[in-house]
Amino acid sequence: MISIMSKNNFLMRITNLLKKAGITKFAHAKFALVLAIAMLTFSIAAPSAHAYVVKYKEDYYRLYHVHHQQFPEDCLENIYWLEKAVSADFANPYYAFTKVETEREWEKYRYLFQMHLNLKLIEQHLRMARIYDKKAAYFYDAPWKDEYLRNLKQAKSYYQAGYYYWQEAKLWAEKANTSQFNFLYITSLQNWEDERERIVTEQLNYKAILDRELTRLQKVIDDLEAMTQKSY
Repeated sequence: MISIMSKNNFLMRITNLLKKAGITKFAHAKFALVLAIAMLTFSIAAPSAHAYVVKYKEDYYRLYHVHHQQFPEDCLENIYWLEKAVSADFANPYYAFTKVETEREWEKYRYLFQMHLNLKLIEQHLRMARIYDKKAAYFYDAPWKDEYLRNLKQAKSYYQAGYYYWQEAKLWAEKANTSQFNFLYITSLQNWEDERERIVTEQLNYKAILDRELTRLQKVIDDLEAMTQKSY
């Protein structure tokens, strides 16, 4: 076990190295110190730690998480893990997120999981789009219109990407809704079953949401592009 004194000496050495490296801004220094502390902590715990291999859909999905306040890097991280989950193999049914007893249950579980992953990808792309979006163009926005337009085009690309995931989500929902699954409900994954039902009954329609957002966004773009220095 490393003593408190040796930990303090370690942090002092890190601080001196940061100063020599010219990292004097508080935010950068704070980040580097936190990183150093984390590395030290993991090095202490390393002998008793167990390796965890991320390989299957269930593994990647566990890495997906939603923050109370999500920044772009948080959304991009989630998109990465969800994309990896979509393309990964399923774990053995024994390790599924629900109890699986029959091949039909296993088949429906796979369809629902793929549907759910694509819905979460739409949500994350909408979050990313709204980070760069602007709800309306005001006459006094003219001096910054180029910056606004760059952001809006970024938002537009994220909204447009949502169409692909919506088509995929609908496809898997339809597969999970065929007659062979009549009266078969995975009650322990009720939220996935609810998503399937809302899709097939058209209570949930992301295409309509994406169409509405893109129509509004295009109007904002048009309004900004029409602005001149005399607009304010």
